[in-house]
Amino acid sequence: MMKTLLNYFLRGLLFIFPLYATIFVIVVLINWLDSAVNPILFGWLPFQIPGLGFLTSLIVIALLGFIISTALTRPIVTFFENLMSRIPFIKIIYTAFKDFSEAFLGDKKKFNKPVIVTLTEGVDRIGFITERDLTILNIQDRVAVYCPHSYNFSGNLFLVEPSRVQILKIEPSEAMKFAVSAGVTQIESPKK
Repeated sequence: MMKTLLNYFLRGLLFIFPLYATIFVIVVLINWLDSAVNPILFGWLPFQIPGLGFLTSLIVIALLGFIISTALTRPIVTFFENLMSRIPFIKIIYTAFKDFSEAFLGDKKKFNKPVIVTLTEGVDRIGFITERDLTILNIQDRVAVYCPHSYNFSGNLFLVEPSRVQILKIEPSEAMKFAVSAGVTQIESPKK
């Protein structure tokens, strides 16, 4: 009887923990945006509207994306990016975050070629080919493979022989979920 009760408890915990963690992260994000945006834009209201800061942030970011995408503002954006890339120390931080963001979200997505890379005999890792041509580094016969860490927003870059890399026929998002979850996430049907 006790074993059955414990089994039910663990199954309930397995259901509620990811749900609670997801809701917790969303609530924290919404509360943070509300506390940052509401006093600035909606401080004149005699009452608080939960989620208004989050909604406003989404609209402002989408509007900014629209403005940046127009041909009229392209010279201004280019000027700003050139300015940021000339300031010492700032350029390291700005370009690193810009390149990282573009790798996930931009037109030049880098994490779209999931692979298995053999690091040593009998040890493989899931990764993503981020660069096939390394001649700018004066390196021949190597490809750059980024391998994300599990349960973390970090990873390692390996320069490996192409013969040690095998292309995976799955969606990049599925490969990323599998690697980041330490292999516990189920992979959906492969690409055709």
